[in-house]
Amino acid sequence: MWIFGRKGESGFSASSTAEEVTIGIHGPGLTAIVTGATSGIGAETARVLAMRGVHVVMAVRNTEKCNKVKETILRETPEAKVDIMELDLSSQASVMDFAAKYRSSGYPLHILINNAGVLSPPFKLSKEKIELHFATNHLGHFLLTNLLLETMKVTSYEQKTEGRIINVSSSGHRFVRSGIFSDQLNNEKSYNYIYAYGLSKLANILHAKELARRLKEEGVNITANSLHPGFIVTEIFRGFSIFSVVCNAILKYFVKDVAQGAATTCYLALNPRVKSITGEYFSDSNLAEPSWIAKDRKLAKELWEFSLSLTS
Repeated sequence: MWIFGRKGESGFSASSTAEEVTIGIHGPGLTAIVTGATSGIGAETARVLAMRGVHVVMAVRNTEKCNKVKETILRETPEAKVDIMELDLSSQASVMDFAAKYRSSGYPLHILINNAGVLSPPFKLSKEKIELHFATNHLGHFLLTNLLLETMKVTSYEQKTEGRIINVSSSGHRFVRSGIFSDQLNNEKSYNYIYAYGLSKLANILHAKELARRLKEEGVNITANSLHPGFIVTEIFRGFSIFSVVCNAILKYFVKDVAQGAATTCYLALNPRVKSITGEYFSDSNLAEPSWIAKDRKLAKELWEFSLSLTS
């Protein structure tokens, strides 16, 4: 458990938990989608939002495994409203199928949490023959957001509420020194999984920034922000068994636990302190500065057009 950290302007720090940043906040009437809610910070985010009265739709690849998460939530909060829907972000067909089913469900949508992610050392391609990190961590969420945006707009307008879109990025974006996304999409020879992961996390920030700009220009009451959850050993490291053992045994006082890792996500989802704040990057439940390249507005626009071309 992370035991250090000075409180920031929000009154919270790196050691704050998801429950702590949402104390006294009630969300009945709100509906949220959380991708990657099967384990780690996604599961904790779903649990805390459900505890606060939010109707949570867990969008996951492994529905059977997610049923156990749902059971745990309902044991703790019997009145919680939780649904599970299948979603494989590495497949654009799956994303489109999920979005169509969600729209036909008639559910409103107040909060979209683009949380799911992969970190995979071997070079892999998605079903659309796109490098797996970029396809899953960015493109899947980019397409999902675009397909559900009209539902969010209608919800915001009809219920007079602020919609919130949250992209879970990471400090991995700081490894990237060039914003040439096309070079990494299917070039196995120059592949480096750390760089590929960082590139996808940079895309998460740029996506939120460009989306925020477009929504603001349109005059829509929906915010879009990104965040770094902190360093936490979750199932994203399932391919690094030795690394996980070392971190859990030696570094447990210097990395966040799951409750702390989900704090910034829950803070952005529910806390009234971030009302109307959009296009920003957060860490430890406070405003933070991303890398210089993550603030490049021209690159954000270029990424948007490039992403459209790959998902059209």
